[in-house]
Amino acid sequence: MPEAEHYEVLVIGSGESGKHMTWNMAQAGHRTAVVERKYIGGSCPNIACLPSKNVIRSAKANWFAKHGAEYGIRTGPVTTDMMGVFDRKRKMVEAGVQVHLDRFKATGAELIRGEARFVAPKTVEVRLNDGGIRTIRGDRVFLDLGSHAVIPDVPGLAAAKPMTHVEALDLKRLPKHVVVLGAGYIGLELSQALRRFGACVTLIERSQRILPAEDDDIAQAIFENFAGEGIEVLLNAVVREVEGRSGESVRVSFENSKGSQTIDGTDLLVATGRTPNTQGIGLELAGVELDARGYIRVNERLETTTPDVWAMGDCAGSPQFTHVAFNDFRVVHANLNGANRTTRDRLIPFCMFTDPELARVGWNESEAKRRGMPYRLAKMPMAAVLRAVTLGETSGLLKILIDTQSDRILGFAALGVEASEMMAAVQTAMLGDLPYTVLRDAIFTHPTVAEGLNFLLSAVPPRALQQPA
Repeated sequence: MPEAEHYEVLVIGSGESGKHMTWNMAQAGHRTAVVERKYIGGSCPNIACLPSKNVIRSAKANWFAKHGAEYGIRTGPVTTDMMGVFDRKRKMVEAGVQVHLDRFKATGAELIRGEARFVAPKTVEVRLNDGGIRTIRGDRVFLDLGSHAVIPDVPGLAAAKPMTHVEALDLKRLPKHVVVLGAGYIGLELSQALRRFGACVTLIERSQRILPAEDDDIAQAIFENFAGEGIEVLLNAVVREVEGRSGESVRVSFENSKGSQTIDGTDLLVATGRTPNTQGIGLELAGVELDARGYIRVNERLETTTPDVWAMGDCAGSPQFTHVAFNDFRVVHANLNGANRTTRDRLIPFCMFTDPELARVGWNESEAKRRGMPYRLAKMPMAAVLRAVTLGETSGLLKILIDTQSDRILGFAALGVEASEMMAAVQTAMLGDLPYTVLRDAIFTHPTVAEGLNFLLSAVPPRALQQPA
């Protein structure tokens, strides 16, 4: 093995955790290198969070154009220019990547384009994208390996060359009929966008309902909204075989309560989950252990089983959200500077950017019941929020769970327009351990969605009277 180049800090992967670690360590004067095989800045600015919201917004513009008469606006026939949708997304991605490149240069970090594989503890061999090999060793190593979409082991599925979210966001044509496997966040967001562009969409989910981790009333409201937009949702359906090739013609055979059935389409999109990028990169040679699911084994400080090696983001088993990966970086970086932060008991918000949005923080009813935790519930339709009325988007509902023995907020869920912004107010109160009455009695600007909290929280049932000792 050739003699390794030496760096104080070596980062593998330039995703959300990795890029911030790279920038901060380089700015602090450490000789820092980051190895990235493909996506500068990781999946979020290139193929996931930001591109998907860009495309979803184009779909919303299409929806507005088709519903203009409801707002007193009359237009001619509306069609979708998928090349235009793609170009809008492409420009945003290219601008974002350039911002990242400029930041790497400004901080003095070395960006190495290539694929890294461990050949010894804290030492990697990098096969450069432009040809050649470099061997690099870091005093401290930070792993931000990310994850990728899973293609289930279904006969004929891999051979059909299905789309994942990556290919779906690069469509330059409008599919005639997309069959989507998986009714989680990605499947639901992209199904609705494709339908609004004009494609026929059939969504197949093996569970008894969409979003099995959410409450029944939330899942049912989304189901009904999708049905109203003309999206066919097949539940409790197990895919047995796939024939054909996505982009041309596909036939999906599945079983549900009605027995064996088939559905024909032109395109196939798989959104059935993700798996970490931890295989085939020599982690065993680095002394970095994996757990039973293939994620890097870390403690609550995100330290791996090898000293001076940390893992962050998806590959460490953290909830697969960019905002969690950023928090992973903050935990590790703070500890490097003398703090004692951990990932324990983090209050992590969830947002799904369908239309309307679903936003949740803390427990929902399903989780509270599973834990045997008593709660007080307040619930109201989004139509009672005057901001939603002014926008003409009243679909959805609000729910909040309050402790029975105190006024502590246990959890909040909002399905509605600007739901993510309303959730942020509740999350802030929860972080400050404020009683719900603070939000109930607050003066919120009229008309905003946050104002709806006044009315929702006014409906919280009173605490049960304490029995005398």
